[in-house]
Amino acid sequence: MTRWIALCLIGMNTTIAFGQVKLPRLISDNLVLQRDTKVNIWGWAAAGEKVDLRFMGHTYTTTTAADSTWKITLPVMKAGGPYDMQIDGTNHILIKNILIGDVWVCSGQSNMDIPMERVKEKYPDVIAQSDNPAIRQFNVPVTFNFSTPQKDLPPGNWQPANPQTLLPFTAVGYFFARALYEKYHVPIGLIKAPVGGSPAESWLSEDALKAFPHYYKIEQKFKSRGYIDSIRNNDRQIRDNWYANIYQNDKGLHDTRPWYDTAYDASGWSTMPIPSFWDEHGLKAVNGVVWFRKEVDVPASMTGKPAKLLLGRIVDQDSVYVNGRFAGTIGYQYPPRRYDLPAGMLKPGKNIIVVRIINSAGRGGFITDKPYKLFAGDDTINLSGDWQYKLGATAHPLPPSTFFQYEPGGLFNGMIGPLLNFRIKGVIWYQGESNTGKAKEYQTLFPAVIANWREKWDQGNFPFLFVQLANFMEPKNEPSESNWALLREAQLKSLSVPNTGMAVTSDIGEWNDIHPLDKEDVGKRLALIAEKLAYGDKKVVYSGPLYQSMQVQGNKIILTFTNTGSGLQAKGGGDLKYFAIAGDDKKFVWAKATIEGNKVVVYSDQVPHPVAVRYAWADDPEGANLYNKQGLPASPFRTDDW
Repeated sequence: MTRWIALCLIGMNTTIAFGQVKLPRLISDNLVLQRDTKVNIWGWAAAGEKVDLRFMGHTYTTTTAADSTWKITLPVMKAGGPYDMQIDGTNHILIKNILIGDVWVCSGQSNMDIPMERVKEKYPDVIAQSDNPAIRQFNVPVTFNFSTPQKDLPPGNWQPANPQTLLPFTAVGYFFARALYEKYHVPIGLIKAPVGGSPAESWLSEDALKAFPHYYKIEQKFKSRGYIDSIRNNDRQIRDNWYANIYQNDKGLHDTRPWYDTAYDASGWSTMPIPSFWDEHGLKAVNGVVWFRKEVDVPASMTGKPAKLLLGRIVDQDSVYVNGRFAGTIGYQYPPRRYDLPAGMLKPGKNIIVVRIINSAGRGGFITDKPYKLFAGDDTINLSGDWQYKLGATAHPLPPSTFFQYEPGGLFNGMIGPLLNFRIKGVIWYQGESNTGKAKEYQTLFPAVIANWREKWDQGNFPFLFVQLANFMEPKNEPSESNWALLREAQLKSLSVPNTGMAVTSDIGEWNDIHPLDKEDVGKRLALIAEKLAYGDKKVVYSGPLYQSMQVQGNKIILTFTNTGSGLQAKGGGDLKYFAIAGDDKKFVWAKATIEGNKVVVYSDQVPHPVAVRYAWADDPEGANLYNKQGLPASPFRTDDW
């Protein structure tokens, strides 16, 4: 009898476990629901189970379908809150602190992913003054799937903005939300769903990929778990062997004394100026491990307190030692090197900083035009200049690993699919760096992403706002071809898609950093576009000048523009810069350009019969200065299609 009762209890518990109402992770405390539209609340329970939802004084009831899903659609609601929501089935769920406002999906690649933590030194006051429970973020973890759109997300939660929670917020998204809130005082919910390095094709659904057969074929291969596992295992074996080899052969770790030991004699080491790449100073085409060492004299006023060591950016991986003690490590090239040194690590007089760099492919070293300094309190020591260096180990370049999240379709299924029931205001998108090698394809690929998302969300042509690529890489002295310019052109052409807007950022990038720190202007420019497209402000000037047409008059080309605002200007005064002109020979030369009303006249004595003009056509069009009088930059463009 006891055994029979126990079996019955097990059966009851199993029924309750399967019957309990479950919600998607998006539907949780601190949730922001979209105003002025019907919104869905959905989840799972046992088939046939009754589900009651109580919200804002009303009760809604449904019955769970045979596939264990249920959905309740709430009526149109105005902005407001906070509210609580109660959901009852065989169990009871209380969702607290809900706001009604505007929900924006923030997606793309790393420049949308960059968090406020990465730019905290640039915006300390912004972070300190960020306490605003009306701005919230849900951070979607990176996940991919090649079989089918997922029904739910990995664990995550909504976080209201304040100095303690803000650092993981998307920096572009936060500045966007802050600008909108300051103008409209409506709660803003950000769903952060970007993936660093992701190409546009990874964000397309399977059916949309059929328009791109080469990507569709790849996606079909990755549906096989065995195929993925075989690649993953092979990549892991190659990587493990490579790192094991350089560890075993690194003289800096296996010498009589390790090279970071303060008692090690480095008097025989060579020197080179830092920051720089080591192939410029005798280590030609070297991959593996190179050690760097610098002695600095530290005044007593810097000791006995926490200090910070800034080492710019390093390619690729580094481990840092201060006075023989490990200070920190970063495993890839993009993050800024910021190491916090505890009180007591520095001492009065001679201190030794040692950096062990692992470079797996390409050029290794220290990125120029970045901060290299040691500081504590009001004292700062400049670390640029001569450092000692010694080769620890050499190795063949490490073959690149497969990033499965970059493969076609995977991110749509993993990170967008679970969002499709959730009503949104629109999307802000910062992506394209990973597609610069196929800019012409991007002319159809990116509009396909927009159309695909709109179709799957089934909310009509919601606003889709995107960022044109920032300036990057070393400026050129002469007119030249540029994949980055071609990608910007593809983005510019995407404005033909209804209800889209583009924030131009070719004036606020950094030549030596694919992740420029100025995220505030990016967010503000996106917010201006939202004011126009999403909030219906007909008076706002939301864009800089966009090329419209050209007319040849003798030895001059007359250009007309839209979005001139209250007039064109050469920002900073003086002449317009970065215009180039060409004749039938297709050879572009720098041109003179003048503003006449809302037109630009371009000419050069070297080109008596011009046929084409280009503006800011370069990876980094440094000095391009055509703006409208509202301070918004003109998009780079060309009148030819050569």
